[in-house]
Amino acid sequence: MSDRDDDRSRTIRTTNRWRGVSAVAFLAGGLGVLFSSPVVLLSGVVGVAFAAYARTASPPAVALEVTRAVSDDQPLPGEEVTVHLTVENVGDATLPDLRLVDGVPDALGVVDGSPRLGTALRPGKTARLTYAVTAERGDHAFDPVSVVARDFSGATEVETQIECETTLTCVPKLGTTVDVPLRAQTTQYTGRVTTDSGGSGVEFHATREYRRGDPLSRVDWNRLARTGDLTTIDFREERAASVVVVVDAREEAYCSAPGDDRNAVQYGVDAAGKALTKLLDAGNRAGLASFGPETCWLAPGAGHDHQARARDLLATHPAFGPVPAGGTFYPTSRLKWLRKRLPPSSQVLFVTPLCDDFAGEVARRLDAEGHLVTVLSPDPTATETPGQRLARTRRAHRLTGLREAGIRAIDWSLDDRLGVALERSARRWTA
Repeated sequence: MSDRDDDRSRTIRTTNRWRGVSAVAFLAGGLGVLFSSPVVLLSGVVGVAFAAYARTASPPAVALEVTRAVSDDQPLPGEEVTVHLTVENVGDATLPDLRLVDGVPDALGVVDGSPRLGTALRPGKTARLTYAVTAERGDHAFDPVSVVARDFSGATEVETQIECETTLTCVPKLGTTVDVPLRAQTTQYTGRVTTDSGGSGVEFHATREYRRGDPLSRVDWNRLARTGDLTTIDFREERAASVVVVVDAREEAYCSAPGDDRNAVQYGVDAAGKALTKLLDAGNRAGLASFGPETCWLAPGAGHDHQARARDLLATHPAFGPVPAGGTFYPTSRLKWLRKRLPPSSQVLFVTPLCDDFAGEVARRLDAEGHLVTVLSPDPTATETPGQRLARTRRAHRLTGLREAGIRAIDWSLDDRLGVALERSARRWTA
């Protein structure tokens, strides 16, 4: 896409490049006359000429047309996208000193080349630059191209912004091969979560006296033949769960390990998407919420349309952006807002790095309200410095405190895949 410069967006200013030249030139001229030195006198005359030219120089006439093209406008997260920027001088004047900076979105890291260009451009000529960025989930609109042009003397410059609309939409493919470990809080609908109540199912629960109307398929015929007692076998019922996945998107959660270009919220959003997909594929009702400055709420539901809606929210909603959302945030008020929206029978999967004490307080309060909580915690801590080791120890203490309070807490080392952490935690609870 392309656009041209707008006169209303121009800023003209002096660079003060030749400040003091006039004084030096007159001093040299005076010394040349005083000491009868033609060379010194000539240098003074040249200096005065340069100073006069700089004072009378007019700002350059900037008339540019910018075109930006991307190799893929709908990439997957982590893919490299090549950006081609073409600048054409459509005016009548030569631009002897032209400097451009492309408006790369903050969330897209430049991994190859540079979005900056310095060149001279004659009328009708073009200049090009190419660089590559790494795609991150969400909608990313490029900012205008920043342009600074100076005249031949460098005494005056024109700064302007040139609009060139380009947007990358990055929506990930979600899914995981490991079941999300749910707790026994369920709905009345049939599903795959094993409960402690007896009824129809596949896992043995208990036997009881036969009641009129019990299905013949559940009569314990072996016991009847052996003892003459007519009994009925109860199995553990399997029902669907209602789960709301809550992503901690407070500024405190945007922490990352040294050398890692992704923060804990980005890892958490990835985990939330995979968990939602698995929950919905298993027949559960799943919803989505944010806990941060930007509010996002998707009530628990089911079906392909609901899954697509959840995926789009995770990919494009500003609450889950790769950088902290602005605005005023009152944690206690936002927690009340969340509690009012949680259905009574819903349990909570709280995705948080546990980088501060309030994250654990959120989990405890929701659990005390009757919403059984499972905490999934990506670990962004390190051990290279004493401060980092202290942060890791405090986080480990928060995990221990949650487990002692009866809350399931999954510690996810970012060196492992999410499925490994979920499977390890499931073995711990079933052991």
